[in-house]
Amino acid sequence: MKIVKEFKEFIMRGNVMDLAVGVIIGGAFSAIVTSLTDDIISPILGIFGGMDFSNLVANVNGAEIRYGAFITAIINFLIMALIIFLMVKGINKLMSLGKKKEAEPEPTTKVCPCCFTEIDIRATRCPHCTSELPEEK
Repeated sequence: MKIVKEFKEFIMRGNVMDLAVGVIIGGAFSAIVTSLTDDIISPILGIFGGMDFSNLVANVNGAEIRYGAFITAIINFLIMALIIFLMVKGINKLMSLGKKKEAEPEPTTKVCPCCFTEIDIRATRCPHCTSELPEEK
């Protein structure tokens, strides 16, 4: 029973659920990209190249090698990668627009002009070389 409890805790974690949703949406999105490639892009490329990639087949000793389907799968991958890249780039741009630029924090230290040691900004005398420090403006 302990393993069932541990499995239930594992499966109910937020990141596992997010991953499951991502896989489901990715599968649906993959079907859209496949349709885009098979039904629109391959025929358009076929107009210019004179053939449809999905119909390219080589027969070797009676075995049918469908290298056109492989070319179509490569095109699907490249389109999917491009779309994901553009989506991530757009999301990052939107996220950066919503963020306020953080103001630089006020300095808490300064450097002694005589010994170049970093000291507290409120100091009027360097604790290392005991030189008097000029007032900050």
